[in-house]
Amino acid sequence: MVRHKVIVNPVAGRGAAAHAIPTIEQLLEMYGLEYDLERTEHPWQAAEIAREAALRGYDVVVAAGGDGTSNEVLNGLMAAKQEGADCAMGVLCVGRGNDFAFGVNIPADLEAGVAALARGHRRTIDVGRVSKNGRSEGRYFGNGIGVGFDAVVGFEASKFARLGGFIGYLVGVFKALMLYDQAPTVSIEYDGKEIVQPALMVSVMNGRRMGGGFMMTPNSRPDDGQFDLCIADKVSRAGVLALIPHFIRGTQVDKKAITMGRSPTVTVRAVEGSLPAHADGETLCEEGESLAFEIVPQQIEVVVDEEGETE
Repeated sequence: MVRHKVIVNPVAGRGAAAHAIPTIEQLLEMYGLEYDLERTEHPWQAAEIAREAALRGYDVVVAAGGDGTSNEVLNGLMAAKQEGADCAMGVLCVGRGNDFAFGVNIPADLEAGVAALARGHRRTIDVGRVSKNGRSEGRYFGNGIGVGFDAVVGFEASKFARLGGFIGYLVGVFKALMLYDQAPTVSIEYDGKEIVQPALMVSVMNGRRMGGGFMMTPNSRPDDGQFDLCIADKVSRAGVLALIPHFIRGTQVDKKAITMGRSPTVTVRAVEGSLPAHADGETLCEEGESLAFEIVPQQIEVVVDEEGETE
């Protein structure tokens, strides 16, 4: 029988995950799944628990939380993989954005997510790796990295405790408009070329969506061995506001201020200014100098809806 390690981040979703624990346990039992459930107590503990669970022979480690919890579990499973232990990953969406789950076709609904675990359909996805300022150590990510305006939006959205998901992120956009009006000049190397320009935002994506509703790279796939890039030129505040509906619909790709690209490796370096960045919604750096990205193909099996492989 498939053994599941369920890791719950009780503060995810502004505490919604903690309230969901009885429902999660009821659903897991109703669907006849064998599981152990453990709550995290401090940041990065989910990574530690996931690594240990994989090394102990669990078949699936399930992140019950938001994108931050999924990112920690992913990093823990990658650490275990380097020690010779392969383990699949599952997600139960009880956080705010759940963009990683969206990108790999995991249901947002809690019962549907447990039902998907019970069916056990899997797809193998790529994993991104990012390193800062020329250092050799790095961090893995499943959905995407936001550099510049997008990161500042995330920083600001996290301050609105009563707002969650897309609405909180949207409020963060308007707050960031007042704070981040000096786009840094950056050098971006990808697909064998280099561009140097003032850039409001650089999104390096393995998934498609950020902020619970912004389609940064609507045509991205998490299993094609490539990052998808969305680069926004420096634009006015009015220009940002005009672009927002397009990012919600994923129709920004042909706009003059937007450059799209694809590459298995990307380097972003600050020529003037600095690089605020987040990884899967979690702060990566506030004033970085350079970021190097590489795709690591076909790394983690993820339990998804049956349509996941052909999405």
